[in-house]
Amino acid sequence: MWRPDFPYLERVPARLIGLHRALCVYSLVHRGTPEKPGLVLGLDRGGACRGIAYRVSAVDRGATLAYLRDREQVTSVYLEALRRITLAASPPRDVTALVFLVDRSHPQYAGRLSIEHQVHLVRQGHGRSGANLDYVLSTIAEIEAQGCRDSNLHAIAERLKGGHEAHATVPIPAPFAKVHPDPVG
Repeated sequence: MWRPDFPYLERVPARLIGLHRALCVYSLVHRGTPEKPGLVLGLDRGGACRGIAYRVSAVDRGATLAYLRDREQVTSVYLEALRRITLAASPPRDVTALVFLVDRSHPQYAGRLSIEHQVHLVRQGHGRSGANLDYVLSTIAEIEAQGCRDSNLHAIAERLKGGHEAHATVPIPAPFAKVHPDPVG
């Protein structure tokens, strides 16, 4: 949401039903390493998600799709799908949009982790695209700029900002030797 990195004609708040935003993808290159994985967002099944829809010109469509596939599909941790979304326009309207859903069968799928485990992974994660902490806090800032609140992400952000973390033993995921770089996010 906060770093599209492609040209667009329109940026509109939108709502997606049936999927929710979650820190559920181990990041091994861009926000972590195989030895110290980070954690990035994915759209996982269930619930709803508010975010941003981008409209691109017909001329830029092919290049934008190629860019997004190159950025988001490096390890195939996401499944490309078309979903109905509701644009927060006046009046609201439904459109079909390209989304990237997390592939639950992929080795980088972290599933539901405790808040303590998520905080640990975000704190330790640092990769090619920078600190995992910056990624999470930038996402929170964008969500807040939209006038939204994501209770799970905000709970994690409060712990990250406050320096509070339970000192529990957190298992490191199984080795990711055969997994390629993760998406930038």
